[in-house]
Amino acid sequence: MMKASAGGGGKGMRLAYSEQDVREGFEATKREGLASFGDDRVFIEKFIESPRHIEIQVLGDQHGNIVYLNERECSIQRRHQKVVEEAPSPFVSPEMRRKMGEQCVALARAVGYFSAGTVELIVSGADKTGDSFYFLEMNTRLQVEHCVTEEITGVDLVEQMIRVANGEKLAFTQDEVKLNGWAVENRVYAEDPYRGFLPSTGRLVRYNPPEEGTDETGAKVRVDDGVAEGGEVSMFYDPMIAKLVTWAPTRLEAIDKQIEALDRFEIEGPGHNIDFLSALMQHDRFRSGNITTGFIAEEYPEGFKGAPASPELLKRLSAIGAFAAMAQADRARRIEGQLGKRLSPPTGWQVKIGDALHDVVIDGDDVTVDGESVDMALEYTPGDRLIEAEFGDDILTVRIAAARSGFVLTAHGASHRLRILPAHAAPYAAHMLEKVAPDLSKYLICPMPGLLVALNVKEGDKVEVGQPLAVIEAMKMENILRAGKAGTVKSVSAAQGESLPVDAVILELE
Repeated sequence: MMKASAGGGGKGMRLAYSEQDVREGFEATKREGLASFGDDRVFIEKFIESPRHIEIQVLGDQHGNIVYLNERECSIQRRHQKVVEEAPSPFVSPEMRRKMGEQCVALARAVGYFSAGTVELIVSGADKTGDSFYFLEMNTRLQVEHCVTEEITGVDLVEQMIRVANGEKLAFTQDEVKLNGWAVENRVYAEDPYRGFLPSTGRLVRYNPPEEGTDETGAKVRVDDGVAEGGEVSMFYDPMIAKLVTWAPTRLEAIDKQIEALDRFEIEGPGHNIDFLSALMQHDRFRSGNITTGFIAEEYPEGFKGAPASPELLKRLSAIGAFAAMAQADRARRIEGQLGKRLSPPTGWQVKIGDALHDVVIDGDDVTVDGESVDMALEYTPGDRLIEAEFGDDILTVRIAAARSGFVLTAHGASHRLRILPAHAAPYAAHMLEKVAPDLSKYLICPMPGLLVALNVKEGDKVEVGQPLAVIEAMKMENILRAGKAGTVKSVSAAQGESLPVDAVILELE
């Protein structure tokens, strides 16, 4: 592993499996370290494959008292940047917790540390004894993921840091540290998981996080953020928009609360990873706790295409979409000054989701999908952005946006485009020609706003598939753009050092 000596947050870290990886990665690591931290020195370390990333929260005062506040599991990462954190870890036993905690306290004591700090460890997932853990680094500050520790211990870490800085003694001992329930944190990033997690910038046209508070079951939702609707997500800073935290008595309850809260999280403007986070929360392997730092690469090797939807969910979305279309038709018929008499809105609809067709009939309170009765209750007024539908005892929250000939409904980690037509008109859709997308494979297109820090070819050069052609820097991360096809560089439209907008043509192949 090549790692910028002053790095953090996954920036300035690259793995090398071959000499070619070293040649490409070493200089990039130096540049990222210099750009982000003003220091181009690089550490070269052994990389432990299939590890779990577990960290211990320590807290000490200026009178020699130091405690550990349990552990956090941070193994769900992408490009060494944490995406999901939880406390406690589903892997750590009480004995492991004690061994790791005592060693981390000893480390803090050896350097005379006080205030809040985090000791990060790499733990071998194959060893259940808790003996195979390795020191990674100590962060002498408050971590992004401190919230989950606060939720399971009841300790306000920011308050404790202020009290320690004021010279006060810790008001509790190690034996008094609680471990109550389970907390999960998702990092909401301005990045597009449908386009290889490329950074996304732009104005937050709409920012409406889920409501904070505790429900009737005791489960809690917490949102920590530093943005507001109308604010700008720029290319110069970290892409994190918010931290969504849930607490519940058990791990699965906390995870399910995340799915519910993510369905209610509205962001418009820059791309975001809400669908991806919801898909993680629904993934069987994540829910089992059998995770490593390689989870995302292993489970999404071809990239993210949206969370898979069950047939039952698709039927429910069809019913919601048909209800919304019926409401739109009802509003349209009430417009004054129309010729002829007002027509009642259709009761029969054909809904197309992907390649599947569903026949929906809405007759008063009775709803059928493909001939099967559906117990559905909801309220919708054209223009609403969120729909809360009840299906028996289940509640499904759906984000809805108008689209040509229907709607886009987003729920449970995927956006679904619904083509909705009255049943009597639907057969004619087969005669409509579909627009064919243009072939852009001969162009190298800038995938995000950023700085062109390297251009590796010139006009007339021959290139092979996978060859690095250019490097774009955005949000302090370098992204290597490779050739998608073999050919010869016909023309170059951008120069090294130039700031490029999204979709700008960098070069053309022939």
